[in-house]
Amino acid sequence: MRELASSFAAAAAATSGAYSSSASAALRGWWNDVNESRQWQDGAFFSLAAAYALVSAVALIQLIRIQRRVPELGWTTQKIFHLMNFLVNGVRALVFGFHVHVFLLRTKVYKLVLLDLPGLLFFSTYTLLVLFWAEIYHQARSLPTDKLRPAYIAVNSIIYVVQVCIWIYLGINDNAAVELASKIFIVAVSFVALLGFSVYGGRLFFLLRRFPIESKGRQKKLYEVGTVTAICVTCFLIRCVVVALSAFDPDVSLEVLDHPILDLFYYTLTEILPSALVLFVLRKLPPKRVSAQYHPIN
Repeated sequence: MRELASSFAAAAAATSGAYSSSASAALRGWWNDVNESRQWQDGAFFSLAAAYALVSAVALIQLIRIQRRVPELGWTTQKIFHLMNFLVNGVRALVFGFHVHVFLLRTKVYKLVLLDLPGLLFFSTYTLLVLFWAEIYHQARSLPTDKLRPAYIAVNSIIYVVQVCIWIYLGINDNAAVELASKIFIVAVSFVALLGFSVYGGRLFFLLRRFPIESKGRQKKLYEVGTVTAICVTCFLIRCVVVALSAFDPDVSLEVLDHPILDLFYYTLTEILPSALVLFVLRKLPPKRVSAQYHPIN
């Protein structure tokens, strides 16, 4: 009886294992079919292009609205932020709109430039918010602010110089080790942004919480700073993890045509959705300035 029971258990285990193996093989086969399907590739990348174009248009419209509201203020941080959003998302829309030509470029470094440069511009765009918050925090705590803007320019300049040097070297000598170093460098850049939002977003949030509850605009600013910090920390964290994985695992590569679903989710979660949410949260227009020639009646 025991032998019969053990035989039955062994047969059941073998059947279950065979079913699990066949299901896994079928799923793997379906995934490969999706990755190699021209329809899926076009659908994913054209969807990304359309989404980026929409976010770019929203940023441009908001920039025009701000300019019409306060034309006399010149290029404020808010205007530059929306302009850079328009440019970053517009470039991404063009890249994914012509995805077949981009991913099949014979010179690999050209493809890397077209895919990585908008990511660096995205970093510069959103660390501009970190600079803005740092200036507010330092002013509120009566700390010097004169070194913040030069520090922002210096950090961004170093990042672009290093990345350009990597691209030049790859153009001369297509070296796998240098390409790996390029991906690790992008991970480090994303971590710098994550750290900036964590430090200054967190500091400003807790500073605002200490304001009296009846303070005008306190609740709205708490919502803006807290929400934008959470969005940006999350998107740069995802970027760090995925790019680090792609550096060591070719199955997670973001620079090939036959990973459309991976690219769709990655760019949606790290750029499109964060940009759309931040633009929505920061949609309020600046107040109109009262003309110096206007005197209200007392």
